[in-house]
This record gives sequence, C-alpha cells and structure tokens, in this order.
Amino acid sequence: MTGQSRLVLSRRQLVTGLASAGGLLVAGCSSRELPPTYGNVLRMGDLVTYRAFRTLLPAGALVREYARGDITSSPAVGTSDPADPHQGLYSAERGPLFDQLRTGAFGDWRLRVEGRVAKPREFSLAELMALPSRTQITKHTCEEGWSAIAEWRGVPLRAVLEAAGILPTARFVNFFAFDETAEGLDMIDALHPQTILAYGMNGRELPLAHGAPLRLRVETQLGYKSVKFLERIVVKDEFDDLGKIGSLQNGWAWYVGI
Repeated sequence: MTGQSRLVLSRRQLVTGLASAGGLLVAGCSSRELPPTYGNVLRMGDLVTYRAFRTLLPAGALVREYARGDITSSPAVGTSDPADPHQGLYSAERGPLFDQLRTGAFGDWRLRVEGRVAKPREFSLAELMALPSRTQITKHTCEEGWSAIAEWRGVPLRAVLEAAGILPTARFVNFFAFDETAEGLDMIDALHPQTILAYGMNGRELPLAHGAPLRLRVETQLGYKSVKFLERIVVKDEFDDLGKIGSLQNGWAWYVGI
C-alpha cells in the first residue's frame, strides 16, 4: 500500500469514526433530549460536540481560574453603546430607553425574569447585589481567535433563577439584551457555578463597553455566549432558536463549549 493510499484510508477511518461516535452519542435519546441544533445536516458537528461535552465531562466541572497578576487588557468587541444609532445592532425601540436608564445611572433599570418560573419578577441592580455574590478571574476566549483574562464579580445565575422559583420542567434559559442580541443556554450551563450575571469587572463597576449595567458570563463556552447589556431573562420548557436575533439564524453555533 502506498503512502497516499494509507493517507486516504486514515482519513476515511477518521470520518467513519466520528460518524460512529455521533451515532453512539445520539443513540437512545428522544427528540426532547437531543441538543437544539440537531435536525440539520450543517449542524451535525454541533450535535457531536454537544453530546460529547455532555457525555464525557461532569456537569459541574469548573474552568480554570487565575490570579490577579494574570489579568490582561480586555478589548470591548461588538456593541459598545446600545444607545448609539450608528452601531449595527442598534434597536430603535430599546436604544432610547437604554439612553434614559444610563442617564439615570441605571437607578430605574430592572432585569425581568419570566417564563417557566413560579414568581415572575423584576430585579433592580441593588437587589441583585444583595444576593450571594461570586468573584472569579477567568479567560474570555473569543471566536475571532483572541483571549483575555479578567476578574468578574456578580450573582450566580442559579441564585436569580431560584429566587424567581424556576419550575422543574424548565430546560432552557434565554437572555435578551438592549442591543438586539439574544442567546440561550441549556439548564446544565445555566446552573453551572461559574455562570454569573456580572455587575463588576476588575474591582470596579462593570464598564459600559463591557455590558453595563449587567452582563452574562458563561465561562464554559466561547465569548459570544456572554451577552452584554441584559434586559430580560425568559425560562422555557422547549427550545427557541430566538429568530433573527439569535445565533442559529445568523450562522453561529448554538453550543460552543470549550
């Protein structure tokens, strides 16, 4: 057998092995248990990634945390001011509202939590700060190839969901921002101890360019899942691709575990 033949064979074996692994990971799963990206040929890679992470890694496995001396500069990529009509993700409806809230130092800002919860409610920034907090120094890994280490302080998402009375049937948590973006998590990442709603960065208040007054931090996935400028959280029993403001319809994967 020639070297070229061996190369072709090894490639075929690799493809076959990946396909077989994907089949094993899916076997025995109902449609309700499958990741939301399943059902489209172009999303089969997402399926394999999702099931591999969920099958092989403990649900509460922590990502690495760093020392203060490891903190680096952190670029603010994407929308840096939802009130600026010249930015691509500007919302004609929410932009002026965000401008009013910012002018008032976010004193009137509220985070709405609704959907599959027993007690739909709104949280002020002061109320969130009164809940148990967590501080963590973690690496933000961007899909564009760069990374940065920063200290984040905030309230664990779990604490907020529990305060609203999350129902036992809930499976997904969706996040909506003032800059016309939205993301979603499954319950494993939503309840992960390092998934927080951050109101502080590097020992100070969260800067506007990094998502003030509140942003999501999902340390177990790539950076674009960590939505800035949070406005609303919706808990659901069924998957919602979030339409034109979600990842899937804009060509991004829904699950990007690292």
